[in-house]
Amino acid sequence: MADATCSASALAALLAAGDVVECHGAAQYICSNFEAMGLRTTDVSTAVDTTFLLFSTYLVFSMQLGFAMLCAGSVRAKNTLNIMLTNVLDAAAGAVFYYIFGFAFAFGTPSNPFIGRHFFGLESIPSPGFDYSYFLFQWAFAIAAAGITSGSIAERTQFVAYLIYSCFLTGFVYPIVSHWFYLPTAGGRRVEI
Repeated sequence: MADATCSASALAALLAAGDVVECHGAAQYICSNFEAMGLRTTDVSTAVDTTFLLFSTYLVFSMQLGFAMLCAGSVRAKNTLNIMLTNVLDAAAGAVFYYIFGFAFAFGTPSNPFIGRHFFGLESIPSPGFDYSYFLFQWAFAIAAAGITSGSIAERTQFVAYLIYSCFLTGFVYPIVSHWFYLPTAGGRRVEI
């Protein structure tokens, strides 16, 4: 869709044909309001998009609670506290590693077909393509991927070993796979399923 523009001279000629006395002043007034309305529409659109993205982030993050409850229900009562702590630290450690490495590996530009190379520690964010809400949305998915696996290894691994695994999954494995699927030119072509 092409952007609409307002030209005072073209509008003045149009108004002059309709017997408007002060057509040049009226044209300038209409065009200035038209441009201001366009800026407000862009601001509202950006605000609505960001609100929707943050709400979606909240919903994805709340999946962590579901994974924690599922894991707690599938283990013996004596291990419930350990499972809850594991899920909380899974999200916290995942946040640190996704902040430092993960987002850069997934969305860093310029990139190669395998891995991204920019935005380590969210350097240069916000940028024209990304802002903090997009980072939070992607982080929520990264920790959800790590949280899914926590139920399958409940009571079968040591706490520190699971946290190391979770950090590796959130900071390296998930970002590389998301780099392949989310970026349009990964490997020189769009990856499609």
